[in-house]
Amino acid sequence: MKIERWANGDPDAGNLPRVDAETGQGLVTDVCLKRKIRNFVHLTKNAQRPYDIYIKEKAVLNETNREAYREIGAEEELESDKKRKGSQETVQSARDWICRNFYDVRTFGAVMSTRVNCGQVRGPVQITFSRSVSPIVSQEHSITRMSVATLEEAEKQSGDNRTMGRKFTVPYGLYVCHGFISAHLAQQTGFSEEDLELLFQSLERMFEHDRSAARGEMTVRGLYVFKHDGKLGNASAHSLFERIQARLKEGVSVPRVFNDYKIIVSDQDLPSGVTLMRRIG
Repeated sequence: MKIERWANGDPDAGNLPRVDAETGQGLVTDVCLKRKIRNFVHLTKNAQRPYDIYIKEKAVLNETNREAYREIGAEEELESDKKRKGSQETVQSARDWICRNFYDVRTFGAVMSTRVNCGQVRGPVQITFSRSVSPIVSQEHSITRMSVATLEEAEKQSGDNRTMGRKFTVPYGLYVCHGFISAHLAQQTGFSEEDLELLFQSLERMFEHDRSAARGEMTVRGLYVFKHDGKLGNASAHSLFERIQARLKEGVSVPRVFNDYKIIVSDQDLPSGVTLMRRIG
């Protein structure tokens, strides 16, 4: 998948866009992308089960786990067991109930062995860190706020309520990430063909509802899916990923638009049992 102008802040570096210190290439974490997928599903499905989101803002996970125990009729185990571990059979049933009702758990997996134990789930969908094709340069901008939050701040500034802040932007970046889907793990979590289509829709449209001044023009420029006939796969992932390349056009040294790149897709002579689906691109 190729994404244009995309970077998430690094809290360990003053919220600057993440950068590979050796190459200067921009980085984006997998959890950043998963968050946007979760937000898209939450927005489009209105948190209605079986498309509710387990990891969401202000969620109290143990309360969700407790609900799972109630729904499977095992709440008494929470009262009798001080550690609230539950029997192995109960934990499995609670785990299955959460998989059925929460899209992100049956997609990405989750660790739910907390105070109210619902076990762990290995998700069938995994996503790598994203990396920009070319090095990026983050720019820092000073901004001014014309108000303060409290009367104490206003008195301290003698009525001059201006405060200074900072904002970081990346002039341009074309990022690439890779994703994997395990058919065997999908069977275990109940990840269905309908869930897969929703995942693709999320990847295609997730930035349309995630605008801000610093990242207002981010968009997905390419989504390429290699489909295998066999559950174990018909070719190695790396050999298929290498068939899609983004290269700077001749004469371009500082990319600023998508057309500064040439996208090369080698879809001839694909391995037996593999087909290429071009969702975007």
